[in-house]
This record gives sequence, structure tokens and C-alpha cells, in this order.
Amino acid sequence: MTETAVYAAGGVVWRIVDGKLRVLLIHRTKYRDVTLPKGKVDPGEMLAETAAREIHEETGIRVSLGVPVGVSRYHLPSKRTKIVHYWSAHATDDAIRASTFVPNKEIAALEWMSPKKALSRLSYPVDIEILEYFVRLVEEGVLGTFPIIVLRHAKAVGRDEWQGKDAARPLSPRGVRQAGSIVGPLQAFGARKLISSPAERCVATLTPLAAVLGRKIETSKLIGQAAWEKGASDARAVVGDRVRARKPVVLCSHGPVLPDILSEIALATGTLRGSYLGSASALEPAAFSVVHLSTDNPGSGIVAIETHEPKV
Repeated sequence: MTETAVYAAGGVVWRIVDGKLRVLLIHRTKYRDVTLPKGKVDPGEMLAETAAREIHEETGIRVSLGVPVGVSRYHLPSKRTKIVHYWSAHATDDAIRASTFVPNKEIAALEWMSPKKALSRLSYPVDIEILEYFVRLVEEGVLGTFPIIVLRHAKAVGRDEWQGKDAARPLSPRGVRQAGSIVGPLQAFGARKLISSPAERCVATLTPLAAVLGRKIETSKLIGQAAWEKGASDARAVVGDRVRARKPVVLCSHGPVLPDILSEIALATGTLRGSYLGSASALEPAAFSVVHLSTDNPGSGIVAIETHEPKV
């Protein structure tokens, strides 16, 4: 019988104190160890959602995920393999003040320290490898980042099943479930600004997220399929605005338009275009690619791209 892996997710939580970088380690009560915050995936969760949830549950701090910083693999006493995905996660001053953490039966204490000290305090080599990768990113000038999230609309009713205008084609029942399932993962990356093609299937994909965030959906014909088919789309204008804004955004559009959006992100940030853009734009319904850019210097190129698919 093939073993079944156990999946988990967590993060390297960081903050700046008096101009100095500090990372957060947790002291676990039961295991008497020092480690990074992480936890197992709940049924139906996507990994990014797990990482943000577990960090909050273990530390009381609500974070938005930054760039991925590695994957650790190790064997459990049961002989199953545990696979843990980690992200960089910035803890803002407001988030730290809002934390209600108190020592408990799982977590005995939280401790902020320099990355150098943290490397000497961690109990496990796999955690040390993750933190070492994070430190390398910091040394390369990659710490503060913001995401442009490129989302393909959820599953829509088929063209042959719909009698009205294509732009009014609604989501299918599966598409409605998909739209609900991506709320948590998109929140995990700090999504706040929501921009959509005017098509009903795109707006409906973002509607559950907009309701949770209390935000309005801004529509733009410039990333719509109707305009794209007429040669009148302008992904460059939309992408340029968002790169200059340097704030998290979700751009919800259509399969044929996504390659243009990814290409324009590369162009706007001085990134060499390659096959990776094709992979990031070839999305299934309700899947999304997170393009991480440097907050200080977005023109320095794409820092990382990761793609996530819903489980429904």
C-alpha cells in the first residue's frame, strides 16, 4: 500500500523592531521544543489558508502571507511522510497589538529574536533550512512584498446551456461552490482590492470574497473577454496602475485574457518572460496565480509566482 502523506503549512513570521529584523519562534508545551508556527491542513482547506489559520491559532497574530520560503519533508513515527509548506508572513504592529495570545497547553511561549539567534535556537534541522532560505531572501533585498493575484473565474454554465448574452452567463452550481472555497486562500494573501471583468461569471466569482471583506468589486472592460475578442482590451493599463499602487489586488478575468495579464506584469516589472508565465496563466476554473513583487522596488522583477487550485 502506498503511504499517504500528511500535509501541513506555516510561516516565518517577521517584524521590524527599532529598525532590526525579528522573527517569531514558538515554544511548544507538549514537545518541549522550539519551532516555527505551523499545523495540519483541515479537510477542504488549501495550503495558504492553512498557513494563515495556523499562525493565528498558535500566536494570536493575523498575518498576510508573503513569498513562499520552502517545503520541509520528514517521517513521522507512523512512517508516514509529513510535508509542510511555509511562507514569509509579516506581523504588523496593529496585528501584534490585537493578539490575545496567552500560554496554553499547546504553546508555552512566543519569542521574538534575530534570525541569527533563531537559527541557533530551533530544535529541528528542517526548520533551520526554512529559516536559512528566508535569510537568503532578506539578504537579496526581498522582505516586504505585495501580491498581484490573477484569478480565472469559477466554473460557469456551458455556452450550449445558456440562451442569453455570453456576458450574462452565470456560474454553475460547482462554480458557486468554487467561489466560496477560494475566499479563505485569497484572504490569506491579504487580498483587499478586487477588480473584475464585467462578465457575470467573473463578478460572481469575487462576490463571496467581497462580502467577507466588506469591499466593492470594481469592474473593468479592459480585462474583459468581450473587449479582448474585439482587440480592445488593455491589460497593460490595469496592471500598470496596480504595480504603481504597490498594494494587494485580485484581478479576475477569463482564460484567453490571462496570458496578457501575466505578460504585462512581467513587462511592467522588468522581468524576463519565459515558459513560467505560460504555466502561471494556464489556470483551471477558480484557480489563481499569486505574483509577488517587491514593495520597495516593484520594477526589480517578479520575486516569486505560485499557483493554487480549488479542491471542489
